[in-house]
Amino acid sequence: MSTVAVVGDVVLDVVVRVRAPLAATSDTPAETVVGRGGSAANLAVALAGAGCAVTFVGAAGRDGAARLVEDDLARHGVRAHLLRAGATTGTVVALVDEGGQRAMLTDRGANGALGAEAVVAVLPGEATHLHVSGYTVLDERTRAAATALLGRARDAGWSTSVDVCSVAPLRAIGPATFVAATRAAAMLFANAEEAAALSGWDDHDEALGALVDLYGEVLVTRGADGAAAARGPDRARAAARATTVVDTTGAGDAASGAYLAARLAGEGLAGALEAAMAAAARVVGGLGAVPYSRE
Repeated sequence: MSTVAVVGDVVLDVVVRVRAPLAATSDTPAETVVGRGGSAANLAVALAGAGCAVTFVGAAGRDGAARLVEDDLARHGVRAHLLRAGATTGTVVALVDEGGQRAMLTDRGANGALGAEAVVAVLPGEATHLHVSGYTVLDERTRAAATALLGRARDAGWSTSVDVCSVAPLRAIGPATFVAATRAAAMLFANAEEAAALSGWDDHDEALGALVDLYGEVLVTRGADGAAAARGPDRARAAARATTVVDTTGAGDAASGAYLAARLAGEGLAGALEAAMAAAARVVGGLGAVPYSRE
């Protein structure tokens, strides 16, 4: 069993699927799910579901939202260390359209208080892999902590990974800043839009090749077009498995977590991609990021 430490945002998700055109001064029918969210936490749950021993570390407020997140992670087999800060726990309101695509309104709250030394103090000594959420890199308040943690893990002989998480803040800080902050990561996860923005290539294969040169191993999820992975000169692709798409929230996180778990278990690129596509298909079939919460 692989032991993995995951560092990233603590988030309460409010996912809203609007069922009619917005009535600006009145009521609009909608379907809503409120629960534990956060890209890193979604990935941690996917890792645990695939059999990894997972410790999640993030910063949260002293409020009910933090307790909800902590309880949900424990329910899914993830050991959580939520470092309490003075601000409220982060919240994301995701607005989902009829095609399952979403736009997110984000209040990062206490996540900006995450510090490297506080994280190091609670990292499990038996861990052999560190994953750092891209949101921690994209926020200038926590970027130095992300860089320091990845560097420490690499120097300790751990394997390392990072995901991009969101294209708008990536463009805001610039690809060069992101790459410089994540040089110690040996594996990168991104969706197609993020991969294009980070690499400077719109062509999928060129983007994959450019990112492999930077990180060594790369997973790129492509929605309905499936996913591709590369390590050095090796390449693999897999088709998407989902037949019904209700909400894409958390699908990339689930795919990344399943892929990482398979790779840590010694699975090849093709097998890891198949595991990733199966995990993504389970998520997009319902509203919200974690399918287990709907069972």
